[in-house]
Amino acid sequence: MPLRMQSEGLSVSAIGTVAAAYGLGFSSGCFLAPSFIRHVGYIRAFASLAAIAAVVVLTMTQAHSTLAWALLRGLTGVTFACIFTVTDGWISARAVSSHRGRILSIYMICTKIALMLSPLAIGLGSIVTDGLFMAISAVMSLSLLPIAATTTEEPPAPRSVRIRVRSLFVAAPSAVVGAFAVGLVNGPVIAITPVFGTSIGLSQEKSAALLFALQAGSLVMQWPLGWLSDRSDRRYLIAGLAGGTSLVSFLILLASAGGGQMAILLGFAAWGGLALCIYSVCVAHACDIVDPGQIVSTVGSLLFSWAVGVTIGPLFGALAMDLMGPRGLFIYSAVISFLLMTFIVVRIRILPRPPGKGGFVDVSPTISPTAVMEPRLDPNIDAEPAAPADEPQPEPAASGEAEKPPHKSTPATATAETFS
Repeated sequence: MPLRMQSEGLSVSAIGTVAAAYGLGFSSGCFLAPSFIRHVGYIRAFASLAAIAAVVVLTMTQAHSTLAWALLRGLTGVTFACIFTVTDGWISARAVSSHRGRILSIYMICTKIALMLSPLAIGLGSIVTDGLFMAISAVMSLSLLPIAATTTEEPPAPRSVRIRVRSLFVAAPSAVVGAFAVGLVNGPVIAITPVFGTSIGLSQEKSAALLFALQAGSLVMQWPLGWLSDRSDRRYLIAGLAGGTSLVSFLILLASAGGGQMAILLGFAAWGGLALCIYSVCVAHACDIVDPGQIVSTVGSLLFSWAVGVTIGPLFGALAMDLMGPRGLFIYSAVISFLLMTFIVVRIRILPRPPGKGGFVDVSPTISPTAVMEPRLDPNIDAEPAAPADEPQPEPAASGEAEKPPHKSTPATATAETFS
């Protein structure tokens, strides 16, 4: 879509605005989905959402203005967030505790492979015609067949998520700031990379291959980072990943200036292996600190923090490209990543803490909190009852990040292998 918008003469700022609309729609959908599923059930929810997504994709062939693209991308964000909630929730609820990790691992690997391969489809058609959009609409329509033919009983509907970003920031500021910074950086890079590629002289196919490299790097690095995360203070890893992202951003600038296409591709793979894994470590760090009964709220709060970043990030990334040329995107990435690293280093110096012993959670921001870490889905986990809505909630201690020892076993650690 960025390449299609570019071919129609839309500016980089306009493309960034459309990307921000998707982030806003996706974050809204994550919290609208549980209520929608409770009203109509999993099967009807998936069927209606897939149909809407297919129609929206076809409608995009008639979009010729920034407003039209933004509205359609925002609606796409809402529908895909709800679809992810349906699939995540169904799998999490139906998989038995002893096999849930392996089943969800397969699910996440399939998702990552799809994210890797989908950009390569750009080479199968022309972006100025409607063939690729029609193919996407057809695939969305075909996704209805398995769910429509199922005879399996639907699982219980997910709960709503109570968002407490302020309380979580008091307890685990590194996780909240990290999730927000991830949205600020990853949102514009993923959304505008094809435009960056064509702007520095790459073909459309090679520009799409940059997105493949991003996801491939993330897939390769998830296991080593998971192993390392479980053996150190996770904040050291967050700082290292942020610093590495800043360094690789500058290396991509040098490679793009020198015209080395293979160097650029390798740089994007390294960037994806670093930047796209920070969110997972932030989730694991936060889940080390909070009580087991607060896991769902914690993941929802981090998702909200990420969503705010991914909504405004493309605007700043596009502005950087307008002011400094195409390479401004990675100057922006380097600066934000360096600031994140600096913040985490300061936090470590102020409040050192022993390394966390919980498991690494290789979770993407696209995964809904109600589906992934719902304590009631595991019969071996007793969730704490939620307090009444009119009862004031206690604030975590300001020194919670240092004083509270990491949990040995939580719903998050029970699904440690889920997203590896």
